[in-house]
Amino acid sequence: MALTREERERFLAEPNVAALAVAARSSDRAPLSVPIWYQYAPGGDVRILTGRTSRKAELIAAAGRFTLLVDRLEPTVRYVSVEGPVVDIRPAARADLEEMSARYLLPEKVAGYVDFAWENHGEQVVITLRPERWISSDLGQV
Repeated sequence: MALTREERERFLAEPNVAALAVAARSSDRAPLSVPIWYQYAPGGDVRILTGRTSRKAELIAAAGRFTLLVDRLEPTVRYVSVEGPVVDIRPAARADLEEMSARYLLPEKVAGYVDFAWENHGEQVVITLRPERWISSDLGQV
């Protein structure tokens, strides 16, 4: 059964790891699909962080859009897929990394992870997606 707008937005706002998919530029490659942390609040845009020169960033900039898929198995099988255009790409600040890390890590782990990532992951960018198309379902409601 498809989720209501409120249900799908609330589910997407949970701190799940998403699968990001973006079209490859080459006809001999499948779309890139990788796990990624993201941020979302109901009614807003989706933000991700990635390396400025990463394949993800290059493909997203070229395609101008991407998809995120979030799913779970319990207590029921539920998923939300959201696709849309990129509306902003900007350099990431340390505060962006802190905010994203705090969504996924235990509070006592955030500072150490941020220090490590800021020093070792290279320049990052924040990419913002405007939700345009949604697919969702909760198979436990069938």
